[in-house]
Parts: sequence; C-alpha cells; structure tokens
Amino acid sequence: MKVRIIEMPLDYGASRRGADMGPSAIRLAGLRDKLSSLGIESDDLYPPISVPPQEYIDPASEMHKDNAKHLGPILDSCSQLASHVESVLRAGDFPLVLGGDHSISLGSLAGISAAHTANGRRPGVLWVDAHGDFNTTDTSPSGNIHGMILAASCGFGIPELTDFYNRERKIDPANVCYVGVRDLDPGERALMKKANVRVFTISDIDRLGIAQTISEISRFFRERADAVHVSFDIDAIDPRFAPGVGIEVPGGLTYREVLFLMEEMSRTGLVASADMVEVNPIHDLRNDTATMAVNLIGRLLGETVF
Repeated sequence: MKVRIIEMPLDYGASRRGADMGPSAIRLAGLRDKLSSLGIESDDLYPPISVPPQEYIDPASEMHKDNAKHLGPILDSCSQLASHVESVLRAGDFPLVLGGDHSISLGSLAGISAAHTANGRRPGVLWVDAHGDFNTTDTSPSGNIHGMILAASCGFGIPELTDFYNRERKIDPANVCYVGVRDLDPGERALMKKANVRVFTISDIDRLGIAQTISEISRFFRERADAVHVSFDIDAIDPRFAPGVGIEVPGGLTYREVLFLMEEMSRTGLVASADMVEVNPIHDLRNDTATMAVNLIGRLLGETVF
C-alpha cells in the first residue's frame, strides 16, 4: 500500500485561527519517519493545496447570504481536494489528508464518494469528534462551515454544499458512525436523530467501556461498508492530553483510548482513507498534539506495540 499525503492548510471553516498550520506541525512531528518505520511507502504526490490567507481575501466573502462564512474560498479549496482524493483512490492508494479545520472533509468525502461509487463499493464514515458537525445554515449558531460538513455530505443543507463536486448525496447517513461526541447544538442533535446516524457519545463509552464500544463500531462497519473513511478531529481527545486543538471541550477521550480505537479500526481491514484535522499549533505545547496525531496515524496504518 502506498500512502499519498495531501496537505490542506485551510482554516476558513472555524472562528479560531491557526489550524492552517496543522499540516506543517504534523509533518514536523515525524510523520514521514513514522510511515517509513512501518515499511509504508509514502509520497506527497501533490504540493500542499494553495489556500490564500484570510487576511488577503475580499472581506465580502466572510458571510454568505445563507449564514455560511467563507463559502466561496472553502468550495474552491475543497474542489481541488476532492479531485486529489478521488484520483488517489482510483489508483489503488491510500489518501491521507492533513488539515486544516474540519471543513476540509467536504472535499475528502466528495472524493471518496466518487471513487467508491464508481467501483461499486459502499463507503462508511467514522467521525471521531467532540462535535457533530451536523448543523445546517438554519441551525448553526455561528455560520462556521466546519460545523456543517457531515450534514451536507449526507444531503442536508444549502445546495452549494449538498451539491458540491457532483449532485449526488456523498454519504448515506445510515453508514455514518460517531465516537467521542460530547458537545451538540440543539438543532444539530435533532437532525442527527432524524438522519439516523449511529452515535457513541462519551456517556455511551462510560456505560459500555471502550473495548465494547469499539467492538460495536467494528461490527457496524463490517455489516454495511466495503471501505471506511476515518475522519479524526483531534478535539475528540480530552484537552488535558491534547491542548493544541480548534475547540477545547473537557471530558474527552484519553490518549490511550484513541490509540486503541485506531489500532482496532486498522484490524478491520476496511479503512481506505483518513483525515487528521484541527491540530492547532498556536495552542499546543512543544508540538505534543501533533506528535499524538502522528502516533494515531501510525496505529491506523498498522502499528502495534508488540
């Protein structure tokens, strides 16, 4: 397997700046050495997607008429990403996308949908996140697009987002599973229930234990997906362990739990692509959060302790 690294330094989707530096932080934390130590061939294939800094764009792009901030620049950047991800999967390789805030997954999910649909494969999505990212412009309190991406990819929201890249629904919500959720907006929660996505909140993990939770997640995907995309928002981890994130939410997963999760997802043999998003070096200590991201990627790609 060849891993194709795609850097997406975009932070237009969130209020808190700095996630655009996440790809560099992950690279500097030793990603290439990690992959090499696992015997995995990797290359960048494409240069980092060019995203103009927010300071250099027209302020008029900040708010779309439908309560979607920076819609134009996000669509432009994600269009490039979708094309890259699709071409990597069609070549039989593994696209590893380094963000950036979670709005980049609009491009990732469009690309995997196009590639897998063309090959008759059913894509599933594991969304590891403190948040649901299932708002629409009608429910979002902020207008930040990183909080709308999964809803749009499942067919809910404004046409500019739901019809992005192609007019087809990108992901069947019945094939979406969340883990680590602990902060939902009221309208978002209602829409997630309507869409019938599978959700393992932090409270569910407390009740079941991490081993049983992961066992159920693995079974969920084995029953309904031919290929799984893992979208990992680093804020799923408790900020005591991972301070360099976009939005800190106390009470999250421990570092040990997420390492276990990634290792067990690798063992399913279904994971075909991944995002690592919301690493924010401005708020990090000694690049520790980026180092965690590298170790999580290693576990997802087959690394074990023994």
